[in-house]
Amino acid sequence: MVSLSWIEFIILILASFRLTHLIVYDEITSFIRDPFVSVTYEENEAGQLVQTIEVKGNGLRSWIGKLLSCHWCTGIWSAALIVGIYVYLPGAFPVILVLAVAGAAAVIESKLSL
Repeated sequence: MVSLSWIEFIILILASFRLTHLIVYDEITSFIRDPFVSVTYEENEAGQLVQTIEVKGNGLRSWIGKLLSCHWCTGIWSAALIVGIYVYLPGAFPVILVLAVAGAAAVIESKLSL
């Protein structure tokens, strides 16, 4: 059994959050999503842009598209990856820490920009 301090647990949570957001939403990783999903934007009656995601293909391609368009689904795999890295590659902790700091910064920025 892995023993975690509360701060390590918070770091893992924030790193998982940031990795999930990076995969599902960030423009920098759109090249990963492009073969699997198509994203379009339409203006609604209130003048706001509404995003529509269409999953491409069948079989494995469709499954990956569904995974990449769902932050809940991707979050499970992101959390598993982060915990796996933490447990089995302790030398990679700085990568987890960078993701956690970026995740905390994203949370703070989203609260300040309300």
